[in-house]
Amino acid sequence: MASSEGFLTDEQREMLKTASRNVETPLPSPRLSSSPKSPSSLLSDHQLKVPAVGKAPTGGIAVRHVRRSHSGKFIRVKKDGAGRKGTWGKLLDTDGESHMDRNDPNYDSGEEPYQLVGSTISDLLDEYKKAVVSIIEEYFSTSDVESAASDLKDLGSSEYHPYFIKRLVSMSMDRHDKEKEMASVLLSALYADVISPPQFRDGFVMLLESADDLAVDIVDAIDILALFVARAVVDEILPPAFLTRAKKTLPESSKGYQVLRTAEKSYLSAPHHGELLERRWGGSTYVTVEEMKKKIADLLREYVESGDTFEACRYIRELGVSFFHHEVVKRALVLAMEIQTAEPLMLKLLKEAADEGLISSSQMVKGFARLAESLDDLALDIPSAKTLFESIVPKAISEGWLDASFTKSSCEDGEAQNEDKRLRQYKKELVTIIHEYFLSDDIPELIRSLEDLRLPKFNPIFLKKLITLALDRKNREKEMASVLLAALHIEIFSTEDILNGFVMLLESAEDTALDILDASNELALFLARAVIDDVLVPLNLEEITSKLPPNCSGSETVRMARSLITARHAGERLLRCWGGGTGWAVEDAKDKIMKLLEEYESGGVVAEACQCIRDLGMPFFNHEVVKKALVMAMEKKNDRMLDLLQVCFSEGLITINQMTKGFTRIKDGLDDLALDIPNAKDKFSFYIEYAQKKGWLLPSFGASVVEALPIAAVS
Repeated sequence: MASSEGFLTDEQREMLKTASRNVETPLPSPRLSSSPKSPSSLLSDHQLKVPAVGKAPTGGIAVRHVRRSHSGKFIRVKKDGAGRKGTWGKLLDTDGESHMDRNDPNYDSGEEPYQLVGSTISDLLDEYKKAVVSIIEEYFSTSDVESAASDLKDLGSSEYHPYFIKRLVSMSMDRHDKEKEMASVLLSALYADVISPPQFRDGFVMLLESADDLAVDIVDAIDILALFVARAVVDEILPPAFLTRAKKTLPESSKGYQVLRTAEKSYLSAPHHGELLERRWGGSTYVTVEEMKKKIADLLREYVESGDTFEACRYIRELGVSFFHHEVVKRALVLAMEIQTAEPLMLKLLKEAADEGLISSSQMVKGFARLAESLDDLALDIPSAKTLFESIVPKAISEGWLDASFTKSSCEDGEAQNEDKRLRQYKKELVTIIHEYFLSDDIPELIRSLEDLRLPKFNPIFLKKLITLALDRKNREKEMASVLLAALHIEIFSTEDILNGFVMLLESAEDTALDILDASNELALFLARAVIDDVLVPLNLEEITSKLPPNCSGSETVRMARSLITARHAGERLLRCWGGGTGWAVEDAKDKIMKLLEEYESGGVVAEACQCIRDLGMPFFNHEVVKKALVMAMEKKNDRMLDLLQVCFSEGLITINQMTKGFTRIKDGLDDLALDIPNAKDKFSFYIEYAQKKGWLLPSFGASVVEALPIAAVS
C-alpha cells in the first residue's frame, strides 16, 4: 500500500534492500540510475510509480538528476570512492555494458578484468601414476612378467617406484585370487633388479598408511593386506623386522596396525606358514616351481613321442608362465643331449617358438646361459655335454633364434661366474670359521684357517661378516670380534682391508638396522674401538666418510664414533665397552707383560716367564712382549732378555710374524727411544744382527732396516 507522503512503498523498500545485498549480481534491468535524488528513476524501469508529496498517484513521474553521457549510457562511478559527491555510485553500479576507458583521468589498471591464461603443468608423479595403471592392467591380462619389468624400467622415474607397489597391490586386492598371486609373483621378480629394497619398504608403508581408505571400498582389506605383507616376508622381499619397525610408525587404532598384527599372529606364526602362504591363492594360475618343472618335462617328452610342434607350442602357451620360459629352453637342450635322436626335434621346437614370439629373446638367452653354468655337473651324466652344447650354440645363432651376443657375454661372464662361485664358497666357509672361533676363542687357529683359504682379496668381506655376526650376539662375542680385528691387522690384514671392510659394513647399515635395532650404536663402538686398538687411526675415519654417500646412516655412525673417541677417558671406556668380554684390555695386557718381564729380569726362571706369556692367552699381542723385552734389555744393559726371546721362539710361543712386528715397532720409535737411551741405535743394530742369525725375522725386514738406520749403526 502506497504512502500518502513522498516516501518509498514497502514493496519498493524490499526491492532496494535486495539490490543492496546482491550488489555483485546484475539486476534484471539493463539500465539503472545512479542518482540518490531520483529514486523514482531507479525504479521506473521496473514500472513502479512513486506518488508525489500531497498528490495522488499518477501514471508516471518526472525523472530528475539522471546522469547520462551524451551517448545515452550511464556514467561509471569511480573506484572505491563510490562515484562523485551526491551519487550512489558503486553500490548499485551493475551496468554490464560499461567498459574501461584508458584515457579517463581516473583510469586504474587494477580495475581491468582478470584474464585466466591456461597453461599445461607437467606433473611427473601424476603422469607416472597414469602410466603404471596401464602397465598393471596389461600385466594382469598377459601375465608377462618380463614385459612388465621392461615397461617399468623404460618408464624411468625410479624414485616413484613405491607408488607402483602401492598401486599394484591395491588394484589386485579388488580382483580375483589369480591377480593377487600375479601381483606377488611380479613383486618377487622386480625385487632388487628393478625396485630397490628401501623402495619396497616405502611402498608397503604407504599401503599400510592407506589401509583405512582401502577398507572403505574393500570389506576384507585388512586380511588381504596382511596376506600380502606376510607373503612379502616369506618371499624375502621384506625382512621380518619390518613388522616391528612399521608398528612404531602407526597408531594402534589404525587399520595399518591391525594389518601388521594380523600378518604376524595369524600368518607368520602359524606352523608351515611358508608353504601355506605360497598356496594361499592356490586357485589361481600359480603352481610351485617343482610342479611347473614337472609339467614342462612331461610336455617335452610327449613332444619327442608325437613330433607335433604346433601342439607343443600350444601347450607352452597354455602354461601361462612366460617369465619361466627359460626353463623350457634349458630342459629342451638337456633332452636333446640325452637323446641324440631328439636333438633335431628340440631345435625345431625352439626355433618355432622363437619365430612365433612365444619365447622371447631374453628368455632364450637366459635358458642357454643357465645350461652353460651347469655344464660341469651335466658332464657327469652326459660326457659329451660340452661338445654338444658348443655345436648347438653356433647353429642356433646362424638360424637367428639365439642372439649373437650370447657367445660374447658367455665368455665375459665365465670369469665373473667363477668369481661369484668362489665368493659364495668363501662366504660359506667364513661362517663356519667365525662360529668355531666364537666357540673356541682360538685366534691362531682362525688365522691359519684364513691363510689356508688363500683369498686375501676377500679380507674386507671377512671383516664385514665377522662384525655382522657379532652384532647379533652377546657382548662376549663382540669383545672377541674386536680382539680378533687387532690380531688380524697385525698378522694378515692391511689397513686398506680394514678400511674397505668398514665401508662395506656402513654401506649396508640401513639393512642391518632392520634386523638389529641398535646396529648404528654398536657399529660406532666397533669403529671407535678399532681406533683405540691402533687398528685404525683417527684420520682413517675421514677416509671412510669420503667413501660413503652423503647424509646416509653410515656417515652418521662415523660421526658418532668420532665423538666417542674424543670423549673424556675414551680409551678406558672403549676398551671396556663390551663389559670386558673374554679378551684382556690392551692396557691390562701391557701391565701384565711388564710385570712378568721385570720378574724374569730380577732372577726369574725362563720356564715360568714362558708360562706367564702363555697364560696371557693373547698370541696376537706377543709383539708387545718382544718390544718391551728389547727396550728393557737396552735400559738394563742386560742381554738376558734375548735368551727369553730365543726360548719363546724355539717353542713356537712367539711366531716369526710377531717377532718381526715387535722389532718393527722398535724401529719405528727408535728416534724417541734414543732420547732416553743414547746408544739405542747401536744396541738395536746388534739385536737385529743377533735375531737374523737366529732366524727370528722375516727376510723382508732386513732391507727396510738398512734404509731406516744410519750406515754407521748398521755396520
